[in-house]
Amino acid sequence: MSVHMIYYKDGAKMMRPVRQREEYLALRNGGEQQSIVKAVRGGDDSKKCRLVQMNYSCLPNADGTLKGSTTMSTTVGMDIDHVGIEKMQTLLTHMLGKKDELGLLMLEKSARGAGYHLVFRRREDLSQEENLRWASELLGVAYDDNAKDITRVFFTTTADADELLFLDDAIFDATPAECHEPREGVAALQCCSQQIVHDPEAMYNGVLFSDIIEKYWQLFNDGKEPTDGDRNALTFELAVTIRSICGYSMQKMLTVVPNYWNRPDGTCSQQDLAEWHKTIENALKEPRKGMPYRLKQVLQALKSQAAVKACGGTLTAPPPMPKKLPPLIRLLTKNVPWFYKPAVAGAVFPALGVHLHGVKFRYWDNVDHEPTFMSVLIGRQSIGKGTIKKPIEYIMEGIRQRDIPNRQREAEWKQKNPGARQKKDPRPKDICIQMLIDNLTDAVFNQRIVDANNNGQRFIYTMVDEIEALKKVTSKGTADEVGLLIRKAFDNADAGQERVGADSVSGIAPLRWNFNASTTPPNARKFFYKMVNDGTVSRLDISTIIRTDDDDDTAPILGIYDQKYAKELKPYIDRLEAASGLIECAQATKLSLEMKQENKDTARLYESDAYRVFSYRANVIAWLKGMVLYVAHGCKWSREIADFVRWSQQYNLWCKMLYFGQQLEHELREEQDIQRQSGPQNLLDLLPDEFTKEEYHHMRSQQGKTGSGDSTLRCWHSRGYIDYDEVSGRYCKTKAYKKKFEGVNS
Repeated sequence: MSVHMIYYKDGAKMMRPVRQREEYLALRNGGEQQSIVKAVRGGDDSKKCRLVQMNYSCLPNADGTLKGSTTMSTTVGMDIDHVGIEKMQTLLTHMLGKKDELGLLMLEKSARGAGYHLVFRRREDLSQEENLRWASELLGVAYDDNAKDITRVFFTTTADADELLFLDDAIFDATPAECHEPREGVAALQCCSQQIVHDPEAMYNGVLFSDIIEKYWQLFNDGKEPTDGDRNALTFELAVTIRSICGYSMQKMLTVVPNYWNRPDGTCSQQDLAEWHKTIENALKEPRKGMPYRLKQVLQALKSQAAVKACGGTLTAPPPMPKKLPPLIRLLTKNVPWFYKPAVAGAVFPALGVHLHGVKFRYWDNVDHEPTFMSVLIGRQSIGKGTIKKPIEYIMEGIRQRDIPNRQREAEWKQKNPGARQKKDPRPKDICIQMLIDNLTDAVFNQRIVDANNNGQRFIYTMVDEIEALKKVTSKGTADEVGLLIRKAFDNADAGQERVGADSVSGIAPLRWNFNASTTPPNARKFFYKMVNDGTVSRLDISTIIRTDDDDDTAPILGIYDQKYAKELKPYIDRLEAASGLIECAQATKLSLEMKQENKDTARLYESDAYRVFSYRANVIAWLKGMVLYVAHGCKWSREIADFVRWSQQYNLWCKMLYFGQQLEHELREEQDIQRQSGPQNLLDLLPDEFTKEEYHHMRSQQGKTGSGDSTLRCWHSRGYIDYDEVSGRYCKTKAYKKKFEGVNS
């Protein structure tokens, strides 16, 4: 292969081949790639390292590898930099005129736009540097001296016609692997006599087998590879798991399943080599039962990981905050260490939004939104989730002070009118209490909603230390009720209650409710388990706190919150309080449309339905933040606000994909499987080839069936349609079932 994409694995720079034009263009045309190119062209060199990197001059080492490459490159990559804008068009015309003589295969503008990258056919009789010198003389232009290194990579631009100036499909032609000098011993026999070489570039549906196997050990052996004592059993289980995606081919299996009998120097005894072969042969002889459940778990985990990375971060670190923040966000985050700043930057918006009343913002689809923010901070115990409290206290201080006399007036009214039949005075209509405690009845919650609406279309606000406490906001005390309120609040849908009694609290009003809640990852998944696919989680603004093992694990040292801090904050709060009516911002609308297209491209590139679903409302939430900042800064848009909005969306998506992405992918895939079925269905046909009893009960419930269904399971088993694996606790469809019903339900 001549085209290799650079990626990192365990901190090491690796390469994988790009085999088709479509894949190559997709890598170049991702939404994030386009935005980074735009930023670099705008002078932000700090983002250049996040561009997709390609290598076109890859030669093998002595053992036939170069961190992912096993084949001889047929091309040479050349960097022509510092040409000068005035000379670029002349040089472009000249290079395209020499393309046949040069053997030009690819020509693009450099990342900064001040030069070119070109790829041409290698002259096999010349060294790397001699090839570059030959091309330089042919074109009459100097090449970058640093580019003579064969491992040199190029920061790629986009696939737009004014960026990718020439591309010949011949660049993707594969060349046969060369047979290098064999190592001594049986390893040499394996390499040359049998022509079977372990292939680190081997892929299944675009995923490296090496990544599949690495993830397999992570999920099912605590990340440990087989070793002396367990390698027979573990290698056998691995081979059984992945054989279905190797075409049940012995030769394919030998190229992708590592030989865990190898010695540290890479050699292997005749006996151990035979043992490795025998283990894989035995795995291939096992009865075939379709794609194993373990393999589906591995592939789904890798898919979710890829979508997490699509958000701009890594599996262990979220996308980094912009270096230059809007003044308000810079103020609100200045007193916390760097690893708390993203959480604080997200958590302050529910409190900021409460200061806006009677304000609407118009989204690009012409739907009006109000500043609704429901923030959930997810982080492990004792990691410092309380650092969000101080900034929020200072934001809410004015409203807290306003609530005090209203609470006193309400208490006085209750004291004068203690009994339901003895009320002498009507309740004052101008009472409005916005900050709620976390232990309410439905009547109180409803009263607060109606009061807030009748006194300026204001928001109510709740802050809880643990998400479970939100159950106490209403009388029902269930997570399902909290989910319903979240869905209503995001859309400002009508909420309340109607009662017949003259003394009962009645009223219906738009639900304007912002809140902050914190929780741990296990509790978050448990609380929202039934709400990942019903639109509840997508309506949340989720943040997290990630601290590396190198960070000091002691309590963080915070900055000072005092009158000076409050004085700096006051102008922003005053602008929010003073705003009213419909507020529009053309720059924010344009940005949200750009992000919409980027999200669509990213979801398609990573084939992630979960990313696609989450991105819809993540875009709305980020846009709303931009509008709040726009108002707080005197209705002035800035590059800092735009960068923060873009980062905020990616950060929210990163957190959602990290904590809920895998579950949503699984549930969406199940929905698609059911939708593909038409007409009356055999329940067993709707189930996967391997399933648990819980999955069976869930499927029965989805199909509207009642009862435990245990008799049906026994019937299927007695007829030979399923077997039960006592080790894994799973049911497996048999060949007899597949043969009997083959084509019946197609």
